[in-house]
Amino acid sequence: MTVIADITVPANTFALGRVLENVPNVEIELERIVPLQEAIIPLFWISGEDPETIKTCLRDHSQTETVAELTTTDGQTLFEVHWSPDINGLVQALIDTRAKILEATGTTETWDFRLRFTAHEDLSAFNMALTREDIPVTLRHIYNPTIPDEHSPLSAEQREMLLKAYRNGYFKVPRRMNLAELAETEDISDSALSQRLRRGTEGLIEQTLLADE
Repeated sequence: MTVIADITVPANTFALGRVLENVPNVEIELERIVPLQEAIIPLFWISGEDPETIKTCLRDHSQTETVAELTTTDGQTLFEVHWSPDINGLVQALIDTRAKILEATGTTETWDFRLRFTAHEDLSAFNMALTREDIPVTLRHIYNPTIPDEHSPLSAEQREMLLKAYRNGYFKVPRRMNLAELAETEDISDSALSQRLRRGTEGLIEQTLLADE
């Protein structure tokens, strides 16, 4: 049965965290990780620091092969980095257990992940892999999600978050609850909540406005 786990790890146990440990104001939102035979390619949004500074930090790191600045919007810049395939630890554990990264946000201190595993056995294997690598991990929450309608582009988590935002007046003008307050009720970062709302809204548009096109 599918299981979802919310975990936190120190930034220095994650390759991207180590690369940017000298950029104190940076906030990172991982889009996805693409594992290839010749390289590992993370795509991530960065805010809180000049894009050129980030590009220089990434380019100068020994495990970075190439860096591309893809786009900038709303104060965030999307980067694509080709990492050396020799990277192990947390990234390798994610790949080996075929974990799906639903959300991932980080700073120079910690990284928060929401991961989906095909079965509890994969989650156990992931935890054992981190233990072998001496990577401390905090399990914040674990649950078996409700299986959504197979024809719906919204996940159960996205639907739940959109409804909670609506019921708490997040979409009202003026807002009755801002992003930080809403994130506090979920015990997640502003960035993680923004990511969940954005993807949920995208799915809702696909489900409604684009349904008849």
